[in-house]
Amino acid sequence: MRRVLALVLSGLLAAAVACSGDEKVTTTPASTPAQESPATERPSAAQSPTPSRAPSATVGNTLDLTGTGNGEKLAVTVVRVVDPAGAKNEFSSPEAGMRFVAVQFRLKNTGTAVYKDSPSNGAKVVDTQGQQFDATFEETTAGPNFPGSVTIGPGDTGLGFIIFEVPKASKIAKVQFAMNSGYSTDTGQWNVP
Repeated sequence: MRRVLALVLSGLLAAAVACSGDEKVTTTPASTPAQESPATERPSAAQSPTPSRAPSATVGNTLDLTGTGNGEKLAVTVVRVVDPAGAKNEFSSPEAGMRFVAVQFRLKNTGTAVYKDSPSNGAKVVDTQGQQFDATFEETTAGPNFPGSVTIGPGDTGLGFIIFEVPKASKIAKVQFAMNSGYSTDTGQWNVP
């Protein structure tokens, strides 16, 4: 029986890995603030143009993400990062050696389908060492959390915090978000200054 169970589980794992298709990480903002420069400024003939990389998204930028279903699209903004975020009460304190980080997201449904999901399942923070941390359901003084699940109609917007518990020594470098509880192949990534 154990062999059969192990065989079935390994088959399911292989199928899941094989079906994981075209994964991508979106880091280019949907819109970039205009650079302030004189309209008449032009590069001189002596200057050679250098190829520029697309800017990476940072806190405040919006990324256009797609879900797994037809018509599932969101314009996702990391509005702000509160680090450290204070515990809302004595019952929601971080464990010893840990702290809370609160990330406020704005989710605007730009698709044609209703977005019904648990946003915290698809959110992570990444520290400078590359360690990833999933969301926790604690409350902080940063502001209102997203509820366990949200329903956002086409054209509507949802705003809320997602809370993470991370080691006190970790420096948060990136925030990641993917639709469909993290199963979408389109993951947004923002750099945290």
